[in-house]
Amino acid sequence: MKILALETATLAGSIAVADDIDGIIAEVRIDIKVAHSERVMPSVDWLLGSAHMEIKEIDAFAVSIGPGSFTGLRIGLSTVKGFAYAAGKPVIPVRTLDAFARTIPFSRHLICPMLDARKNEVYAALYRWDNGVCVKVMSEMAIKPAELLEEIHEPVVVTGDGAETYKEIIRDTLKDKALFAPPSRMSPSASTVAEIGIEKMREGSIHDPVSLSPFYIRKSEAEVRWKG
Repeated sequence: MKILALETATLAGSIAVADDIDGIIAEVRIDIKVAHSERVMPSVDWLLGSAHMEIKEIDAFAVSIGPGSFTGLRIGLSTVKGFAYAAGKPVIPVRTLDAFARTIPFSRHLICPMLDARKNEVYAALYRWDNGVCVKVMSEMAIKPAELLEEIHEPVVVTGDGAETYKEIIRDTLKDKALFAPPSRMSPSASTVAEIGIEKMREGSIHDPVSLSPFYIRKSEAEVRWKG
């Protein structure tokens, strides 16, 4: 069972191919200040070519559905839907912060992935490893960093561009309880999206591409202006 996974929730996008036997076969990151719309398809072509695979060999498509960049999420989801329609294969939605938390494997500390949500807020959730399973202990929300930090009373691994943006307030509030992830773990990864995708495939948890939509948490600026 082979899965192609896309992660486009942030500027640090990535694409991965994995299967249920060999694990991660290949991954490419596109951490550049260029629109994902210009980079996703060429990167998919390059990745499959490097792995000596064709798109018809893919059994399912996993995609990070948010929270994150409104534009990035739409691009990732529309790309995967196009592949699914063309190949007649299923789509597996994966919540961005669920996959992000798993980039910090088997931590004995609390894990807090934080994405910069702008408007002085972050998209964040809290996770804890329990018997080899990454368990969500606080659901995703858009929240002001100071309010989020009030909920944390123990050592925590913080990661993501939100952690970098609000590093000063995190350090001032949590003191030595704040443990910042290394640079290699500071952005979401398509490889963990793929891992969750494989698990969901085994469980039979797949979705109809037609009804699938991004997990935004809050309305986009365009929607707010339209409602106003």
